[in-house]
Amino acid sequence: MFKVYQGGLAAISMLMLLTLTPARADAPGILWESTSQMVMEGLPFSPRPNTVKYCAAADSSSPPPSPPGQNCTVSNVQREGSKVTWDTQCTGEMDMSGHGEITYEGTDAYAGTINMSAEGVNMKITLSGKKIGECDRPIG
Repeated sequence: MFKVYQGGLAAISMLMLLTLTPARADAPGILWESTSQMVMEGLPFSPRPNTVKYCAAADSSSPPPSPPGQNCTVSNVQREGSKVTWDTQCTGEMDMSGHGEITYEGTDAYAGTINMSAEGVNMKITLSGKKIGECDRPIG
């Protein structure tokens, strides 16, 4: 079970980032700071939270690119008010599938969870993000 945790933590953490803030196409990107915390069933400890910064297009409707070693497909992205949900399927270093949900708190923050399954192990990832500025070269 430790091998699953070690190989998938980085992939899962990067996959969990998502921004869907509407804006003009020529607007600068949004710089987000996102923190993810994973809990795996049967693991006697929780890994440390992972915090990353990323530049997303202000009008993005999909998560950032897949992390190295993973090929992830996002589907069924839906937004209703401030709530965004999606499904994901990943192949590569470790096959994973799951469902995510975040709720925006205004335009500057979000919180949510993703429930993933990988090689028979269930994982829950809590997410929190906050807008920390604008950026060039947004993804998505």
